[in-house]
Amino acid sequence: MDVLIDIDGPVAVVTLNRPAKLNAITPDMAAALRACLTRVDTDDAIRVAVLTGAGERSFCVGSDIRELDEYATPWEFRNRGDYGDAVRALRKPIVAAVNGYAYGGGLELAMACDIRLAAETATFAAPEIKLGWIGGSGQSALLAHAVGPSNAATMLLTGEPVGAARAQTWGLVTDVFPQDELLPAALELAGAIAKRPPIAAQTAKANLKAAYSMPLDQAIQYERDLQTVCFATRDAAEGRAAFAERRDPVFEGR
Repeated sequence: MDVLIDIDGPVAVVTLNRPAKLNAITPDMAAALRACLTRVDTDDAIRVAVLTGAGERSFCVGSDIRELDEYATPWEFRNRGDYGDAVRALRKPIVAAVNGYAYGGGLELAMACDIRLAAETATFAAPEIKLGWIGGSGQSALLAHAVGPSNAATMLLTGEPVGAARAQTWGLVTDVFPQDELLPAALELAGAIAKRPPIAAQTAKANLKAAYSMPLDQAIQYERDLQTVCFATRDAAEGRAAFAERRDPVFEGR
């Protein structure tokens, strides 16, 4: 299978499994990825996902270019099922473990995740301009937010790759690890998030996404409203009780 899902307790690892083709995504593979993410979102036992690529060379190099000419019309291409959209639509937290090339749509996939960790050998690029087009799944907007307009322009206008160390300096990734330590680090981080109350974690994610697009006053009011929703949950009551009783809380997502 070209997309794998491995569930261990509250953490699901979704792996793009086409290493011989650098995990380039075909339409069928995009559909499989969307199905895996739907399972993550609808299974209450899963609280966090990790997205990575098979092999040590590539996280994902985006769409398989050889498949792009299969679309009958530009309009059909425009309305294809987009895998970046599927990651961004995920309610639950998702961590990208970028193990190699994150190019084009692969860069967009990584940026669609909430947190990005990278192997020391990982590289990031927006190479579409070299082939005559640009990214189409939020590449410009997400890059500008992540690395600032000047660095984003450098990547978008040259198409040249950026190494993991520079990506961390720019804020594109949170941390960098040796290749063999990357997935364990991602799983450790995912495990820490999974211990948090799931409603609060999902609300924090929704709040952060909204903060990008709202004026400050509206963002603060929205945050206050979401805080009130969380405060009314059984998990919040459990958190207060556990604090008072000096014990570890048991969160149920209720």
